[in-house]
Amino acid sequence: APVILAPMAGITDAPTRAMVARFGAGLVVSEMVAGEDILRGSPEAEGRACLKGAEALARLGVPTAVQIAGREARPMAEAARRLEAAGAVAIDINMGCPAKRVTSGWSGSALMREPDHALRLIEAVVGAVSVPVTLKTRLGWDAGSLNAADLARRAEGAGVRMVTIHGRTRCQFYKGQADWAAVLAVKQAVSVPVVVNGDITDAASARQALSQSGADAVMVGRGAQGAPWRLAQIAADLAGRPVPAAPVGAALVDLILEHHAGLLSHYGRELGLRCARKHLGWYLEASGFDSRRHPLLTAASEAEVARLVAATFLDPDRAAA
Repeated sequence: APVILAPMAGITDAPTRAMVARFGAGLVVSEMVAGEDILRGSPEAEGRACLKGAEALARLGVPTAVQIAGREARPMAEAARRLEAAGAVAIDINMGCPAKRVTSGWSGSALMREPDHALRLIEAVVGAVSVPVTLKTRLGWDAGSLNAADLARRAEGAGVRMVTIHGRTRCQFYKGQADWAAVLAVKQAVSVPVVVNGDITDAASARQALSQSGADAVMVGRGAQGAPWRLAQIAADLAGRPVPAAPVGAALVDLILEHHAGLLSHYGRELGLRCARKHLGWYLEASGFDSRRHPLLTAASEAEVARLVAATFLDPDRAAA
């Protein structure tokens, strides 16, 4: 399926990737992890890259890639080797993250300001692993340096097998509308598959993004929040198949509670309860129950979450009382 789950820090953890894979996707990508943190054995980094369950996802036909970021070639290459050994079927290099904490260390999208150095990182990672290496960038650092096409062309020459472009510059962060048409220059510059990313939330926006960019696939990020079935719906529409209905009622309650239990198992009870709140909020928003956030998002136990989820999604009139 030409629909890929975007890597999102603090969001696309292992339980969330498993939820998306249940419905179907062409590829799921982990949260971004720093190569040096992997080498140090950082528990947080290992949790973000967690490949537990990746074999089960592969049996569902949904491979798992791990996205790495960094500034230096050696740790990036060694981290890629370790992640391949742990079961990653692809390594994605992040050169698109706009966050100041990342770019201040000259990682993420800051590397687009140093294409020669960026290329050395790419060459090191490609040379370190046998699995495909992919690259994710933005259009450029700012409107005056739109160099995504040139970087993609050089990355292809270094062995990168796929390129994903978020249709904004780093300096735009997430403001305005993603410029899907600008991705066409990248598609014309390379022969490897190109994925268009940014503001793709449903089948209509996916079709428009593909039409304007000429890309081979779409990457969905925020559109999957609270709707892990969204990628499968987009893929079915693009393929001309019947679009599966979103789960409702008891099926949705079961899904939310399974996701919640997976988050608690992944993070531990105390941290898991806190991390799960944003997902619960997105489920409420996606189902039109956003006004009922406070009780559910302040629940202090699994039992209370289960009661409120059932009350909200099975009997919304009683939940509002």
